[in-house]
Amino acid sequence: MNRAREVLVIGGSRYFGKRLITRLLAAGDRVTVLNRGSSAPPPGAAHLVADRDDEKALAEAVGARTFDVVIDQVCYTPRQAEIARRVFTGRTGRYVMTSTVEVYEHEDSPVPVPESAVDPAAVTVDLELPWDGPEFVEAHYGEGKRQAEAVFTGSGLPFASVRVAHVLGGGDDFTSRLEHYADRIRTGASIAAPPVAHPATYIHVEEIADFLFWAAHADFTGPVNAASHGLLTLDELCTAVAAQLPEGEVRFEASESAALSPFAFRRRYGMDNSRAEQLGFTFGDVRQWLPKAVAETLGKDH
Repeated sequence: MNRAREVLVIGGSRYFGKRLITRLLAAGDRVTVLNRGSSAPPPGAAHLVADRDDEKALAEAVGARTFDVVIDQVCYTPRQAEIARRVFTGRTGRYVMTSTVEVYEHEDSPVPVPESAVDPAAVTVDLELPWDGPEFVEAHYGEGKRQAEAVFTGSGLPFASVRVAHVLGGGDDFTSRLEHYADRIRTGASIAAPPVAHPATYIHVEEIADFLFWAAHADFTGPVNAASHGLLTLDELCTAVAAQLPEGEVRFEASESAALSPFAFRRRYGMDNSRAEQLGFTFGDVRQWLPKAVAETLGKDH
């Protein structure tokens, strides 16, 4: 491991963000957490309070501080990226943005997609779209992340984006996606799925925390996919949930409507993780950790 670094984490107050901060502190890094003040960082981390959407407030909170690396957990729009680019240029040696598999939402590939399928340098940025509207941002999540990556790419900041697969595991998964299946399997209610449900790549909550910790101390730039080995089908996911609920029943209902169960995908969501492995990170296999992830989430991991 290299020397201790000055690390700023923007966001990171829950789920794998909390785990990342714990890992950084345990390694001896000097960690500063910046958020809107809704939650205090873990003991040992410094705390800056600012709304990252307010450039003046963000710049004042950062002040004259400089960082070896900034890890941005909550950049969802190109406007947020533009503000961060202006504030942190010249103040950090490396900028790591947590991105998403959703940047590939228009890539329906029969094989896991590599990073080159979406080149941030070729993405058009439109700052005039209503990026201040929460409903618009939620409905254009993948597009917001694509354009945010594009803003940082070629900006002069040494920039890397971590395209995160669907995250599972932990007793603090705030998305309630596995609970959706548990509720239906427990009661025998039907699970809404497309006539053909395609597989996807996933990553365990501890593994993505490990990955971001590794990325913070690496020096690569550009996008990198973060996903465990193996594609998981909807049937396999439900079978794993049902194994924790032996009194339940898995019942699928084919649906053409837009209201599908979580992870019931009409298109493929597979990411090629070979670039990350070539850079030196070793992933686990989704089928090895899936039972543990389900047990953790359903509170059955004793």
